[in-house]
Amino acid sequence: MRIQDFALITFTILMQLSVGAFVVLAFARLYATRKANVNEANRLSDRALYWIVPIVILGLLASLLHLGNPLGAYRAVNNFGTSWLSREITFSVAFTLLAFLYTLLQWRKILSVGLRNVLAWITALVGLGLVYVMGNVYLLDAQPAWNTWVTLVTFFLTTFLLGTLAVGAVFVTTYASVKRREPEHAKTQFGLVRDIVRWIAVVAVILLGIQLVILPLYVASLSSGSAAAAATATLLVGPFGWALILRVALVFLGAGVVGMFLYQNAQSAGKENVLGNLAYTSFILVLAAEVIGRYLFYATHVRLGI
Repeated sequence: MRIQDFALITFTILMQLSVGAFVVLAFARLYATRKANVNEANRLSDRALYWIVPIVILGLLASLLHLGNPLGAYRAVNNFGTSWLSREITFSVAFTLLAFLYTLLQWRKILSVGLRNVLAWITALVGLGLVYVMGNVYLLDAQPAWNTWVTLVTFFLTTFLLGTLAVGAVFVTTYASVKRREPEHAKTQFGLVRDIVRWIAVVAVILLGIQLVILPLYVASLSSGSAAAAATATLLVGPFGWALILRVALVFLGAGVVGMFLYQNAQSAGKENVLGNLAYTSFILVLAAEVIGRYLFYATHVRLGI
């Protein structure tokens, strides 16, 4: 693989993780506000924002490495109406700027809570638009392994799977900080974390199930497709079979096995340390699985024609 391909792996994974985390965070804030109050929601979620923006910026910088002339990236907007790649760059910049602006306003508590919430949901929608645009960049007639609905679905699965587990890991870290620095708020925070982590575990298991259904269907469809598609299927079950098996094993362990333990331990108090270790482990395993999956996406495609 070329350095540009590794840049694309970094860009797509980091941006999708950030979008998923931002969307999940918006729902988590809404739940925490209704279950407790705005201050407790801020106490729970603000730390996650401070992680998202640096990850978004790293992803955006990685995207420049696969451009022939990174300094000319600003000209991409000229082809917004006809080029999915131009739309990808435009949406990436827009999501980055909106995420940064919202984080700044939330950090300094500028404007009303209502206006900040509106901006948060606008940012989340732009992020989801970015993932959709990302998928369409690869729907090319000359790339039969990419030119399928599976590309879009898997991009969104990666977005929500990594986003949910990342938020869960940050929330248990936030609780540990609150317990140490603001013990008077620890009980309320742990109640919120337990509720949200349970939902995160359920969502992770559901997304895992969808992945495990789609993967064999995808390989089977490639096998019965064009010569180029069949060649990709041969690579996936042949030379790259070990990587495919490792990917499936890691996502099954992270989202499935550890996810179920995460749900179980979030049902009762007194297991804060266990909950934290499970949340970190689940996220790391799934992140590794998604990186391998994205590597396979770029490494096994076979082009039609010259």
